[in-house]
Amino acid sequence: MTETEAIRLFKCLSDKSRLQILKSLMIEDMYVERLAERLGLTPPTVSFHLKKLTEANIVTSYKSQYYMMYRLNREIFETSILEILEEKSDDADIQEQRDEEYRQKVIDTFFIYGKLKSIPSQIKKERIVLEVIAESFEFDRIYTEKEVNLMIADFYDDFCTIRRDMVAEKLLARNAAGYWRIKTV
Repeated sequence: MTETEAIRLFKCLSDKSRLQILKSLMIEDMYVERLAERLGLTPPTVSFHLKKLTEANIVTSYKSQYYMMYRLNREIFETSILEILEEKSDDADIQEQRDEEYRQKVIDTFFIYGKLKSIPSQIKKERIVLEVIAESFEFDRIYTEKEVNLMIADFYDDFCTIRRDMVAEKLLARNAAGYWRIKTV
């Protein structure tokens, strides 16, 4: 289900009359006059709501004798909300571009000529700064504490704080053998 289809579905479900129509159609297929009678609505009102439900592919129709019968499209409700949320957003590329612009703005603000001016107080900004510093470490290599301190000192004088924060943010890991860069997903 696309994002647009999901929005249309949720808009339809947010109306009480449409929800009552859907509940009625769960019991059995019905025609406009029967739904109007059952729900205490006028046939034009029911027709209006059925049109919206049909456009959202929630309800389908078929001809039976003289009546246009309406049926609930049960398949549409088999999609879980998690599946809808996992679907790539229509605006995903724009969002990624905005994220990258934000990231670059933070880098430009806190770094001058490759040196860190200060540690950001906001966690999100600090994470970006730490990621930039982490890029200087190679994967699959173990560093001594002295090597780590020297590499961080190239960016910022308080290498102890940066080193501790990089371990806390899971950019670096450590044990008795030394430090190494963690591969993030």
